Amino acid sequence: MGGNPYWYYTNYQTDANTTLQALRQQEFAAGRYNPVWYPDFPITADSSAPGSQHLSIEEAMEDSGADGTQSILDMFHVSTVPYSEALASSTQDGIELFCTTFPLSAEELNRLFKTDKPTHEMVETEIVSYQNEAAAEEFWDSIDRGTGRHIIIYNRDRPVEIFFAGYSFD
Repeated sequence: MGGNPYWYYTNYQTDANTTLQALRQQEFAAGRYNPVWYPDFPITADSSAPGSQHLSIEEAMEDSGADGTQSILDMFHVSTVPYSEALASSTQDGIELFCTTFPLSAEELNRLFKTDKPTHEMVETEIVSYQNEAAAEEFWDSIDRGTGRHIIIYNRDRPVEIFFAGYSFD
């Protein structure tokens, strides 16, 4: 069995960790996580929301076992450094890699989108819908199981959303 991808678009807040925690609470309350419901991505306003069947995110994670919740609930932390930097320094600095979402570097953004300020349409086209298969594969292949990535999305050079994506543990 392999990991399952998941992704979300959420409104931009200046603190990515605050944004992540709000998204986790939203999806927990909606019950869009394993073992209550297997999320069908993308999550939209029309997505099913069976409601949480657990008292806490921690309880839901325990109940989901080795598979994890297969959702954003599996991400606890937001890194301020890209994954490659975190990976290089994780053994020396005690940086947590699992259950963490990492930003893309400016180099990665420029390689994938030809800009460091991608729009919603660029992310949707290049990453989600696989219209640029090479870019999509590069992005998804850069995510290890139990980790995530996030991209700040722009509209006319103004941040408007954050795209969170990850892979379940199993």
